Amino acid sequence: MSATTRKLTSGLFSGISGLAAALIVAALAVIIGDAVAGGWSKLSWEFFTGEPTEGMTAGGIFPAIWGTTVLTLMMTVAVMPVGVMTAIYLHEYAPVQSRLAAAVRVAVQNLAGVPSIVFGLFGLGFFIHFLGEGMDRALGGELRYGQPGLLWASLTLAVLTLPVVIVATEEALRAVPTDLRNASLALGATKSQTLWRIVLPGATPGILTGAILAVSRGAGEVAPILLTGAAYFLPELPSTINSQFMHLGYHTYVLATQSPDVEATRPLLYGTVLVLLMLTFTLNFVAVLLRSRTRSRANA
Repeated sequence: MSATTRKLTSGLFSGISGLAAALIVAALAVIIGDAVAGGWSKLSWEFFTGEPTEGMTAGGIFPAIWGTTVLTLMMTVAVMPVGVMTAIYLHEYAPVQSRLAAAVRVAVQNLAGVPSIVFGLFGLGFFIHFLGEGMDRALGGELRYGQPGLLWASLTLAVLTLPVVIVATEEALRAVPTDLRNASLALGATKSQTLWRIVLPGATPGILTGAILAVSRGAGEVAPILLTGAAYFLPELPSTINSQFMHLGYHTYVLATQSPDVEATRPLLYGTVLVLLMLTFTLNFVAVLLRSRTRSRANA
């Protein structure tokens, strides 16, 4: 292949790659622009702090904001320790030919391809009917845990986002140079000391990337929480982890499909979508900020 042909081929692939990237950015810009144009006029203090009124054609969305935030935080707290510890076992402790590690990897790959509504059915059957009702029977029969609520919805989303955290954490662990491990072991440190003092600090930015991806997916998921805790209309805030809750994603679905007055609901619908995007971006920004600070400290 001549030099001219190589340059043309390289330029062609560069152009195709740049076009693909530009299309993605353009699609995101169109979505955000449409949400901003339709919902900006609706944003106000009353909209952020009030509750839905007049058949959800007026009022605010604070219960949905609160429910989405608490659900996402609970999901993150539930998924991160399990996902990180699983990745540590797979990469740091599991033997190369371990059948258990191979089975776990296959399970993670399969979980990543399961439709989200299936996770909702799993949460309903396992968490609510099996665990929840079993806990109620063990505690005397009073209905407390055997019903949809924040706890079961957050655990369902944690199972859904678990593959994301495991894969991102394992990639972060793999990025830590082997020489650092060998040097630590050569100086007399144990494997656990090397893990906690050398490997994990170096992998923390990548682990936080997994948290960002998990938050991005979990905050906007609706199908899994339809069966495990989301409420159609619930003006009061959830008081316990067993309470049902409103969610911005589900509220958007309700406004788009169940409203008796579409024109009256349209501004509220766009405003809710805009707030959901803002909340997701805010949670992502916090995680990115933590990752940047951690990376700066590690490089200092």
